[in-house]
Amino acid sequence: QVQLVESGGGLVQAGGSLRLSCAASGSIRSINNMGWYRQAPGKQRELIATITSGDNTNYADSVKGRFTISRDNAKNTVYLQMNSLKPEDTAVYFCNAYIRTTFNRPWDAYWGQGTQVTVSS
Repeated sequence: QVQLVESGGGLVQAGGSLRLSCAASGSIRSINNMGWYRQAPGKQRELIATITSGDNTNYADSVKGRFTISRDNAKNTVYLQMNSLKPEDTAVYFCNAYIRTTFNRPWDAYWGQGTQVTVSS
């Protein structure tokens, strides 16, 4: 069994910063791409940042230049550093990872439980 556990959400004023963490644990053989999504009330879940096993990154235009995704493979953890936060960044943030539990399985997608980020104006 694999679990992804997020932490680091909270309430911050506009212009402030937060750092989210997502640690994967369980029967993990290897981790491929990891990413962060968010879902605001009444809106669809959107992809905001991804990082490959080779540390190649991609960002949604809405967060480019303000958010930074990184990973620590030794800790099976992905991070999201969020700077210059805006009220429109308010959402539940979810991490995602493609994980193999054995060598002969395909990559399976796993999700964290979500962490609330609220940015006040």
